[in-house]
Amino acid sequence: MKKTWLVAPLTALMALSSTQAFAAQELTVYTAFETDMLAKFKTGFEKANPDIKIKWVRDSTGIMTAKLLAEKSNPRADVVWGLAGSSMALLKEEGVLKPYQPKELSKIHSNLIDPQANPAWFGNDAFFNAVCFNEKVAKQLGLNKPTTWDDLLKPEYKGHIAMPNPASSGTGYMQVSAWLQTMGEQKGWDYMAKLDQNIAHYTHSGSKPCVQAGMGEVAIGISMAIRGAKLKSQGAPIDIILPEGGVGWEAEAVGLVNTQSDAAKRLVDWSLSKDANQLYNEFYPVVGHKDVNKPVKNYPNVQQAMVKMDFSKMAVSREDVLKTWSDKFDAKSEPRS
Repeated sequence: MKKTWLVAPLTALMALSSTQAFAAQELTVYTAFETDMLAKFKTGFEKANPDIKIKWVRDSTGIMTAKLLAEKSNPRADVVWGLAGSSMALLKEEGVLKPYQPKELSKIHSNLIDPQANPAWFGNDAFFNAVCFNEKVAKQLGLNKPTTWDDLLKPEYKGHIAMPNPASSGTGYMQVSAWLQTMGEQKGWDYMAKLDQNIAHYTHSGSKPCVQAGMGEVAIGISMAIRGAKLKSQGAPIDIILPEGGVGWEAEAVGLVNTQSDAAKRLVDWSLSKDANQLYNEFYPVVGHKDVNKPVKNYPNVQQAMVKMDFSKMAVSREDVLKTWSDKFDAKSEPRS
């Protein structure tokens, strides 16, 4: 009896020790990646790093940026993975992101890397805006296909356009910044004032205007080109238009918050690997790794339509731009869910 009594707790203790030894470390990762991408990225990383588990905290770019800034004195994230370059520049300036030298950084396109000294963010992919145009709805309403940004100011489109609110969506802020940078401040704001007359509503998601266009809720969605390509591949009756004058774009990037965590550094390193970039390439045709460039079905040739974007300026002017935009146009924003 004594022998049995001793073996049982010893076995339990060994089992407990084994469980503790192999318990995976959890990383809190803040992201604005689209929700349908998260499982694939999590699975890819955890397969390569079975001792680490990702806990996602996900929201749109504007909300996630504000959350990270609010928490800067008591950070809760270990890594930021999949947030716009302009937001990452701001987070670095505010001390949220820490300088780091990832492995194999030389294999990442230089125009997707933090250009300042002591780089703290590194591009995973580039995402682009486009106009999602529902050809079926347009035919029913007698709407012509727009080819330029100025076309969207025509009275025929009144109430038929949706676009993202730049205060809550990085896609929206990207396009507002593109207009301001390519047209100039005064002409850019004048353009948006005229466009607002034709806007049905502003969404809090960068992909939602294209989804709404695909479903026929609006005829036109200024939105993410990648969402348009996916919807078109699924049979949505949309055309993906790159208006003359060029489209806004941003890098989606990764950055380190918790410098004390080796697991966090491993995630940053893996996110720049060829394996990770091959996963990004399933959604984006333009990715960070120089050796990964598989085309994506129905995705337009965005590289020919890229305007020159100053990410640092986007970061510095963000607060003023968003305040001005909100004062002028926020009345048409959809309620927050």
